[in-house]
Amino acid sequence: MGIVNVTPDSFSDGGRFLDPDKALEHAQRLVQEGADIIDIGAESTRPQARELDADEEIRRLHTVLRELRQVVSVPISIDTYHARTALYALEQGVDIVNDVWGGTRDKDILSVVAESGCSYIFMHNRLEPTEEPMMAALLRETLQGVEACLAAGMEKSQIWIDPGIGFGKTYEQNLTILAHLKEFCELGYPVLLGTSRKSVIGKTLNLPAADRLEGSLATVALGVPKGVKAIRVHDVEATFRTCRMVEAILRAQ
Repeated sequence: MGIVNVTPDSFSDGGRFLDPDKALEHAQRLVQEGADIIDIGAESTRPQARELDADEEIRRLHTVLRELRQVVSVPISIDTYHARTALYALEQGVDIVNDVWGGTRDKDILSVVAESGCSYIFMHNRLEPTEEPMMAALLRETLQGVEACLAAGMEKSQIWIDPGIGFGKTYEQNLTILAHLKEFCELGYPVLLGTSRKSVIGKTLNLPAADRLEGSLATVALGVPKGVKAIRVHDVEATFRTCRMVEAILRAQ
């Protein structure tokens, strides 16, 4: 899953693809490098980033979404927690809703997804880190979120899950999740992992976001054998090559 941020303030590439033409060129380049999905978002989810209402989010997305479906043939994911933005994006031909708040910020998004029949990525998130053992909280709260999706009318086949690395978790808790990904992958839903250039890598290696490629690839090489089915990344070409190499070794087993 290749990332296209039409934002001025994302932690890694804020402002680079705010221009619609640059965003479209970037999406095409990511597909050429091996992206199977393009994930487009208009609101930065870095700490202290300004929240957008659905109107401004749609305004940022309008030109790009109108043309993106015409220039890429792979599935498109919309990174939003607003039901109205999700509905608008689906009307523009988007295939997947990627919700970093797992339906807890705007519960109407669950019914929008259920009615559309599209795929939905439930990401685990919290306002504050839990004080109980991390994996117990993560597994329980993820299953509770999945139950809410099903209660809203979604089919099990629509649902993906994401452990939410970097969201409402301490540095140590993020490492714990990465060490126990197999348990998360055994919940019975396909798993998306988003670690690309995140602070857990920066704090471990003492590096700025632009220099975190090797750390990001280490999490990919760890996650694929544990059962992760998709990786959300900025650096598609390097990640594509890493995944193909890991998969070749796994086939040899």
